[in-house]
Amino acid sequence: MNKGVLKTLGITITVDEIGKCAVEMPITEKVLQPFGYVHGGVNVLLAETAASMGAYKMISDDEIAFGMEINANHLRAKTEGVLTATALLKHSGSTSQVWEIEVTDEEDKLVALSRCTVAIRKKR
Repeated sequence: MNKGVLKTLGITITVDEIGKCAVEMPITEKVLQPFGYVHGGVNVLLAETAASMGAYKMISDDEIAFGMEINANHLRAKTEGVLTATALLKHSGSTSQVWEIEVTDEEDKLVALSRCTVAIRKKR
């Protein structure tokens, strides 16, 4: 799946397993805020992308998954390099999943910590 925001920002899936998903993105000028640092919203976008992609791996063809709630703690500022968001499933119910996501840099240093609740619904 390489379209929309994934294509625009160069986000790729690097791990795609049941209960674990990781996505990677190079830091480019497109994702910097006016002061030259990665915009905090980009960390959140990466976290929700990893959680949502992980959720899709676990649902049936007649279901859809979408982010319902997300929070993030931004722990380290970045101006260049590569960011990786790794989502681990913490709860899987019939209508929701909870994922914990670590956003790390190319040196495996923690950049952001996030939790995302994903809703699971039948397709209409």
